[in-house]
Amino acid sequence: MKIKWYGQASFLITADDGTMIVTDPYTPETSGYQPVREAADIALISSDNDSFHCRADLIPGQPVVVNALALAQNGGERVEKGIPIRAIEAMEALNHAYHDPDQNGMYRFVVDGISFGHMGDVGNALSEEQMAFFKGVDVLLALAGGHPTIELDDLMTVIERAQPRLIIPMHFRTLTYKPRNSLWIETFLSRFPNDEIDFAFSSEATLTRDTLPSSRRLLVLDYVHGC
Repeated sequence: MKIKWYGQASFLITADDGTMIVTDPYTPETSGYQPVREAADIALISSDNDSFHCRADLIPGQPVVVNALALAQNGGERVEKGIPIRAIEAMEALNHAYHDPDQNGMYRFVVDGISFGHMGDVGNALSEEQMAFFKGVDVLLALAGGHPTIELDDLMTVIERAQPRLIIPMHFRTLTYKPRNSLWIETFLSRFPNDEIDFAFSSEATLTRDTLPSSRRLLVLDYVHGC
């Protein structure tokens, strides 16, 4: 499969059979990142009321939209186009510096035998139930920018408990990201030994079950730049 980071919490994952999944699409004009141009089959959103995480309406084609919060509140599991999806409820930071906190959903899904965990827009330390939800994921799409999402100390607890084989950071400050309310990636990376960190030097990487690391590693992707 291929994974591409568009920016913020939005990834495009393309399965070996061509199925395309977009996570947490944003509003380009307010985020500063490029529009998603691929016609996806599935759009996973962590809520339906946050323009940085819910803009499935901007994705080309007619993707099946899965709202993780709604899924968590209605059974917590479903399968779309052969992709099993699970979700659990979460909240934005209860001490949010910019607005009252909203609910959202965190989610897991499996593509080509690789399990992904996406942290949505959670802003608080995870409960025991929430940490158990991520236990054993192969790839954790981790909120690495600090407040208003989860604080880095609390994120490290999730990583230690979940034990993902690969961590791909997201939702951190970049030169393109218009809001200036999150940390640069260096703050998160400073918590890991240098020999655990890989840089793709691209917005895209190829993952297979056989080539996943046997022990924890970080993969830092660049965001999609304009043509």
